[in-house]
Amino acid sequence: MIDLDGTLLDTVPDISAAAERMLAALDLPPRSPEEIRSYIGKGIPRLVERCLHGRELQARAEVVQAEALALFQDFYFEESGRRTAVYPGVIEGLERMRALHLRLACVTNKAARYTVPLLERMGLAAYFELVVSGDTLARKKPDPMQLAHICTAFALAPAAVLLIGDSANDALAARAAGCPVLCVSYGYSEGGNVHELDCDAIVESLSEAADILLRTRS
Repeated sequence: MIDLDGTLLDTVPDISAAAERMLAALDLPPRSPEEIRSYIGKGIPRLVERCLHGRELQARAEVVQAEALALFQDFYFEESGRRTAVYPGVIEGLERMRALHLRLACVTNKAARYTVPLLERMGLAAYFELVVSGDTLARKKPDPMQLAHICTAFALAPAAVLLIGDSANDALAARAAGCPVLCVSYGYSEGGNVHELDCDAIVESLSEAADILLRTRS
């Protein structure tokens, strides 16, 4: 099971572009890419809420939030994939995992409206047998529901299904589901320190994760 934003793909440039358009449409000051990076991890509604924090009077917050969310969703649908990049080592890692005959699932808090087209646009869709998006089920990471769903679909015990991610959401979901978890060193981690996460190891790339899987299988 592999996370999307911050693990497979660097999506910050497109998310920042959509956020910039949203804030401009609302006549609000922009947020820096660094700020936007720290907001990624709990889905688009939470990201939009963070973008607006402190920018509007409390009495208008609910109305502005709804308008801002609708704007961001439309803008991000247009921007998604324009500047997004596949992280180094991802293709090599996925190829090596496929060579090991591992079943692969992508699990993300991003809505399916964006997830599936983005995976296809970036040439990654064919690697995944299953894609579980943020709106596939009733709950998403850090809740373990998505991971439990994948384990059931693969007919495997949670202890036999590894999650690779970049944030506390991933680590918490994996621990709650009873799955092992690796975290990449280069992701977003919601502005936190990845070395402080409760994970089994930190890897520099998906290629290094494939090395660990090969050693474990051997």
